[in-house]
Order: sequence, then C-alpha cells, then structure tokens
Amino acid sequence: MSRYLVRRLLQMVPTLLAIVVVSFTLIQLIPGDAARTLAGEEADEASLAMVRAEYGLDEPMPVQFVRYVGRLVQGDLGHSFSYSVPVTTVILRALPTTILLTGTALAISLVLGVLLGVVAARRPSGILDQVIGGITLTAFAVPGFWLAQIAIVVLVLRFDLFPLEGYSEIGPGSPTGLAHLADVAYHLMLPAMVLASSEVAAVTRIVRSGLISQFGMGYTRLAAAKGLPANDVLSRHALRNALLPVVTLVGTRIGFLFSGAVVIESLFSWPGLGGILRTAATTAKDPPLLLGIVIVTSFAIVVANVVTDVVYTLVDPRVRLG
Repeated sequence: MSRYLVRRLLQMVPTLLAIVVVSFTLIQLIPGDAARTLAGEEADEASLAMVRAEYGLDEPMPVQFVRYVGRLVQGDLGHSFSYSVPVTTVILRALPTTILLTGTALAISLVLGVLLGVVAARRPSGILDQVIGGITLTAFAVPGFWLAQIAIVVLVLRFDLFPLEGYSEIGPGSPTGLAHLADVAYHLMLPAMVLASSEVAAVTRIVRSGLISQFGMGYTRLAAAKGLPANDVLSRHALRNALLPVVTLVGTRIGFLFSGAVVIESLFSWPGLGGILRTAATTAKDPPLLLGIVIVTSFAIVVANVVTDVVYTLVDPRVRLG
C-alpha cells in the first residue's frame, strides 16, 4: 500500500505541472490588462509601467512562468490583484462554503441514489422502476443551470419554500448558535439538491443495474435457496458488490461537482469559490487568483482519485495495490 501511494503521489507531479502550464498560458491570453486593474482605470502610462515593473508583468511570459512555479513549490500562490491580499487567504475564506455545498451534494447523491437504485432493482420493469427510471433520466439530461433557474422560479419565487440567495440571514436579529446552523442548512438545501440532481441519477442507474446483475449471479441464488431472507441477500451480498462501481463514480465525479458548483454558487449567490472565480475572470484581470483556484481544485481532484483507489481496496478485498 505504501509503495503504491508513493508512486501515485509522484505521478501527481507531472499531472499538476501540466495543469499549471496549460492554465498559466490560457489565463495570460484573457483580454484585459492586469496592470490597469492594479493601478486603476485612470492611471497614466508612467503609473502602469511602474506597476508592471513591480509585479513582473513587463517580463516575457516564460520568465513569469518560471518565477511563478518557483513561488508555487514554496506554497506561495501569489498575491491577488483584485483583493489585495494573498491568494491563499482569499481561497481559504471561500473554500469551506464550497466544500460544504459539494460535500452535501455528494452525500445527497449517494444516500438518495443508493435508496432509489435498491427500490428500482427489487422489481425490474415494475411501476416504481419505470417511474424512478423516468425521473432519473430527466434529471441526468437537464442542465444544472436550467434546473437551478426553474427551481428558483417555482420553489422560491412562486411558493416561497426556500430563500433566494446567500449563506444565511444577515443583519439585525440574525439567528445565532443552533438556530444559525439550522438557517445555514435551510439556505444550503436547495442549491445542494440542484447540484446533486445529475449525480443522484447516475448513482441510481448504476446501483440498479449492478443489483440486477448481482441478483442473477449463482452466489445470490444459492443464498436465497438456502432460505436466507431477501433483505439479507440484498444487504450482505448483492449490494456490497453492486456498490463497487459507485466508488469509482464518486472519484471521477468530484471534478464535475466542483465545476457545477461554480454555476450553482453564482445563481444562488452562495459565497464560495464560484463567485470569486467569476469575479476574477470577468470583472477583474487577476491571473494569480484564477491560477490559484485552478491549482487548488485540480489538486483536490487528483487527491480524490487516489483516495478512491484506496477505498476501492477496502470495499473489494480481491483488489490489491502493488
């Protein structure tokens, strides 16, 4: 196990370096002038030249890249031009709320997806199976941004079931303590459900097909023939093997959840990395902040894939890591 982890960690280095190279190059091509963002729109050419020299923006792009990588290996993501603080500070402020949103969406997708998959697989082609299949197929096909807008119009504006935006109530009389946690959960529920919708559909369909396949295997038939109750056959034998593809799915979908969170956070005004990324990309020329978010997100995705491989061995003892 330790040798495998060391090998995977070493494999992360060229992957992350490639991400940095591509991201750095593409971000440099974004229209706009970072020096003008720093100096102000009314700055004259002399002021702009001073700012470019101070931040190294007048250097050739290869030189800027080498200097950036040199700081990066020391854990320095640079200084945000638009927030005037280190990039690490900006990311650490917003990262917990993004993790809360994506983590909640992931938990919803796993719990609800497994439950729906089990219900659908119990009676294939039955009424519940067809209803669940239709709903999950629709959820998987509908774009998240469109579903979010429909949810806002219907559930928020029409029926007033959820708050429109934000992380919690603010201002005089805002809740504290346990009431604050309940208020955060209330604000979190709708964006998390919208973000989880396609993931619920994917997990449901995988669990359903996996269970149906396992129910046809000899070992489950033998267990049933010996008089083992159907629920025990499901929980002790079929479900565990049917969940193996779900473990792989979770590892590969972490990136989709993060990318989807960018859109969902913007639509629901959720104070996470999505809003910061949108602001840095559209209203301000802030390459260090853009690069920092991309690198942190990429690192999280790569680590998630490694963790997925390790968890897979715990779920399936037949798999051994060399």
